[in-house]
Amino acid sequence: MIRGTLGKSDLMVSGMGLGCMGMSEFYGPGDERESIRTIHRALDLGINFLDTADVYGLGRNEELVGKAIRDRRGEVVLATKFGNVRGKDGSWLGVNGKPEYVRSCCEASLKRLRIDVVDLYYQHRVDPAVPIEETVLAMADLVREGKVRYIGLSEAAPPTLRKACAVYPVTALQTEYSLWTRDPEDEVIPTCRQLGVAFVAYSPLGRGIFGGRIKSLDDLDQGDYRRNSPRFTGENLPHNLSLVRRLEEIAAENNCRPSQLALAWVLSRGRDIVPIPGTKRVERLEENVAALDLSPAPEVLARLDALFPKGAARGERYHEQAMKAVNR
Repeated sequence: MIRGTLGKSDLMVSGMGLGCMGMSEFYGPGDERESIRTIHRALDLGINFLDTADVYGLGRNEELVGKAIRDRRGEVVLATKFGNVRGKDGSWLGVNGKPEYVRSCCEASLKRLRIDVVDLYYQHRVDPAVPIEETVLAMADLVREGKVRYIGLSEAAPPTLRKACAVYPVTALQTEYSLWTRDPEDEVIPTCRQLGVAFVAYSPLGRGIFGGRIKSLDDLDQGDYRRNSPRFTGENLPHNLSLVRRLEEIAAENNCRPSQLALAWVLSRGRDIVPIPGTKRVERLEENVAALDLSPAPEVLARLDALFPKGAARGERYHEQAMKAVNR
């Protein structure tokens, strides 16, 4: 398994991580036994970078991950997040970056995860009502207290990242990035490289569409949030599926799955970019990990670039209200 340091830290992470969110919420019903088996298989394959957050499953995802790694903590670089606020009924209540909230969230996450220190602690979304410097300094206090090793930001705009780095080193920035979400190439990724901040790409498989198994909304469980996601609804879905069919053709020519080719494309963008595809099944995990062994020819990558230019996908990646919380 290829490993490298994450940003300027001493965290040695696998070339691909594992997003654990879908094991507890958003992508239909979960199976705890299969999810834990998937995490264990990831560790067996050398995938050591696990990603969760306090709001996934209202804390249940952290509890699941903590249970899975209980006897294997030394094998894991564990990332979790704070900042998004939800009610007990699951409703979304906004973003909180106040110093006292940072501390309370960290202490709660440590308990749910049953660990002593978080390896990488992200602010999940930037709170426009609290200067980023105040939030970051509160995160830095947690580092000094030994509760957190390194800090990160998620969906922060370049100016925000610069302000944050001016008061304390930021190890990683997490943002959606894939063949159909290429916006970070304009400013975010270049800024990360200028500052020595690692770029962690979430949803590198286009929320599962690049797996080639979604042909219509009927292929999604009734409780799957994608049923109401802009890129999966209305006239947007047929257009986006037409792009996937082209991807499938190129993948077939290269004797691989479309998901593997989509991941190989992300991996080709630089060693400082770490994709964290999410799955809750061992079969899909093994399929994803195999992408690390692919080396698409330059002409194949060029075809993908031409097929998926910026703006190729129809529909925003989130609904209007949620889009206001990204890149700020």
